[in-house]
Amino acid sequence: MRGELETYRKKRRFEATPEPKGVKARTAKGAPLRYLIQRHAATRLHYDFRIEVDGVLKSWAVTKAPSRDPAVKRLAVEVEDHPLDYGDFEGTIPSGNYGAGTVQMWDTGTWTPQAPETLEADFAKGSVKMWLEGERLRGGWALVRLKSDRGKPSKRNNWLLIKEKDEQAVPGEGDANMEIDASVTTGRSLAEIAEGPKQWTASRPVARKGPARPKARAAVTSKARKPHAFVPPQLCKPVDYPPGGAGWVHEIKFDGYRLQVATGGGRATVRTRKGLDWSAKFPELAADAAAWPDAVIDGELCAVGREHRPDFSALQAAISEEKTGGLIYFAFDLLFEGAEDLRGLPLSHRKARLQAYIDRIAKGARRRIRYVDHFGSTGQAVLQSACRMDLEGVISKKLDAPYREGRSSSWVKSKCRGGDEVVIGGWTAEGDRFRSLIVGVRDKGGLRHLGRVGTGYSAAVLKTLEPALKAQATDRSPFIGKAAPKRRSGPHTVHWVKPVLVAEVEHGGYTDSGTLRQAAFKGLRQDKPAAEVTERPQVPVKPKTGGKAAQITVPGETQPKGRVIVAGVTISSPDKVLWPASDDRPAITKADLARYYEAAAARILPHVADRPVSIVRAPDGIEGQRFFQRHAMPGSSPRLTLIDVKERKPYVGVANVGGLVAIGQSGGLELHPWGCRPGDPETPEQVTFDLDPDEGLDFADVIAGAKALKAKLEALGLTPFVKTTGGKGLHVVVPIRSDGRSRVEWDECKAFAKAVSEAVRRDDPDRFTTTLAKKARGGKIFLDYLRNGRMATAVAPWSPRARPGAGIALPLSWGQVRKGLDPRAFTLHDAAAQLRKPDPWADFRKAEASLRPLLKKLGVD
Repeated sequence: MRGELETYRKKRRFEATPEPKGVKARTAKGAPLRYLIQRHAATRLHYDFRIEVDGVLKSWAVTKAPSRDPAVKRLAVEVEDHPLDYGDFEGTIPSGNYGAGTVQMWDTGTWTPQAPETLEADFAKGSVKMWLEGERLRGGWALVRLKSDRGKPSKRNNWLLIKEKDEQAVPGEGDANMEIDASVTTGRSLAEIAEGPKQWTASRPVARKGPARPKARAAVTSKARKPHAFVPPQLCKPVDYPPGGAGWVHEIKFDGYRLQVATGGGRATVRTRKGLDWSAKFPELAADAAAWPDAVIDGELCAVGREHRPDFSALQAAISEEKTGGLIYFAFDLLFEGAEDLRGLPLSHRKARLQAYIDRIAKGARRRIRYVDHFGSTGQAVLQSACRMDLEGVISKKLDAPYREGRSSSWVKSKCRGGDEVVIGGWTAEGDRFRSLIVGVRDKGGLRHLGRVGTGYSAAVLKTLEPALKAQATDRSPFIGKAAPKRRSGPHTVHWVKPVLVAEVEHGGYTDSGTLRQAAFKGLRQDKPAAEVTERPQVPVKPKTGGKAAQITVPGETQPKGRVIVAGVTISSPDKVLWPASDDRPAITKADLARYYEAAAARILPHVADRPVSIVRAPDGIEGQRFFQRHAMPGSSPRLTLIDVKERKPYVGVANVGGLVAIGQSGGLELHPWGCRPGDPETPEQVTFDLDPDEGLDFADVIAGAKALKAKLEALGLTPFVKTTGGKGLHVVVPIRSDGRSRVEWDECKAFAKAVSEAVRRDDPDRFTTTLAKKARGGKIFLDYLRNGRMATAVAPWSPRARPGAGIALPLSWGQVRKGLDPRAFTLHDAAAQLRKPDPWADFRKAEASLRPLLKKLGVD
């Protein structure tokens, strides 16, 4: 395997060719090994694959561009070793010389042998596996030597270059990389290199010293007098999960504005998906694009937040404040290049052309335009990663499909959460404080009511939202029909607006009455007129996997036999018993639990959503193994979120009804959230007192104890709420203010709970104890205040319990806390009846009060 350069030098006349003569070099110990591919337009176009071994570049001439499709095997003919200096060569070898033609740096990076200790032996036996980290090729690759050629002993040293199956593989890509005609180091096409200086150009990677890239205008070969006319865009159909099977790739779904950029004649036009000219709205993008080669590009304009994720609210703020210079255009398709219409080409070829197009654009402009790569790994894995990163979802596309306007089954979208556009018909306020939007969709004569959107309103959002609402204020309701909301008296004032504003919302599906569940505001959409919002926001649906084409199950259709789908989540083994039958009551199955979570979501989520949650899982039911899950596990549902708790692994979180049902699907029987503010694990927003009676105490003693604690808290000016625990005790919970100067730390919250508990114990030491040890209880009620520290949890309201009888932690009114109360009576069996009753905790958050003055009053440091 010793690297030699004698053959290389014998084949070349260095007085006539610009190629480097080179010398054998010594690789520094531990230094990365170079890898590169040079696209070589010689007698036949081919690709020279080179890797650094023993001080030289071992080289193979590959017949076609390497493909990331594991099913594609490229013939690679081993040629003479080349000097390391050749890895910086880009230019033209003059006619009459060996290998005459133009050489382009097609890819460059580093390589690592997968088995370095046996590398020499692997070369000898003709099977070398490597890991590439290039600009265009990454992941595992293999070189395998052929022993025969069409059944006869091979006269040449022929190998096969093969992509291994891993996350970097793109099944179905085929020959698409043949479309890429751009140097990774200078951005030039083969034609531009051939037209340039007839000598060696040192085209070193960015990290190495080399010439500057040519300016964008130098690459423009514009023949158009003006930008191309608007091209109607291709749209996506919604599905619950990405389709399986070969031939699909998956892109991240960006949370921004879909824009089409047309360039030509030194000008550019930026249009919305409806063809509106927004060039003046995004002047920086339009100015950059004017210098790009003639084309029509499809993409999404986004504001990228601090964590490098698209932020729709930040995009709205940038537009309203006319500070759009920092926005990024993510390009995912190329529809025209020059006068050539690419829409009939397969997606794989269009994207290869797009990648080469962007590579040709000057370095300065690339900061504003970025190529959207695709993933060939399973769509489910991509969706799961996207959801964990708090991205919007995944777009799945068929690699062999052309570009077609309108909705097409070759483009489908899978969202981490349901969402779409709605029309704003009004808003509610409490005094001067904004509370919620009232929304609907257009219908003949007005709006069909879809409910209220109560979350998602930061101070920055309200700064632009409230003036927009007030500018469209009217005295007349735009809603029609029996479900139209009325302007009733109460704490919240209703204001109507003209139905012209479009809002983008996220939601967790629909209630039985047809209103949105857990809807959250994302921003105003200025790119879509209200007249076109005529359909209800789309709820993700579930594709039927198997076969080459996904068959989609939509709401209202009969589900496939034997399948149970709840809130868009397929329930495996729906008949599995989680709670066995007892006391003449039937067993409760996994499907029953999933349906309960869906029905109770509106009651559970206000106390669980966007908080770290510990889950008690019993995949085989309460008679099987039980364990706590706090962090994401392999195979976790993409509907679960991850919440950063700083020094520890991220906790599992829930955002919507789909997340709750996904917990049920995994056998999650109990929910134990932190008592923190949503989205802020460092700030407590409630104080929980757990009344845990000693063995043998009657529940009447617990009731009396809860009322004594209630009186103490009310004397301090607080509003306590009460719930059963699904066991033998009660929880008394106090909502507290968590904003501004009222905010307290976890240590202060726990200290307050301890001070109150100690005061209650001193008032009645024969009934209460604050000592954790069981032996100290002696017929008393243990006032557990320890549930108020950071990372401490308490069972959520409405959560089931993994105990015989299928009890639930039921919120109560204080009127229900009286003689005869039996907490064991509240179970999953009768939960539907409980959910039909008014929620006794409906005003929980409205009752919050500040702990600050009470800490001083109780002498808590």
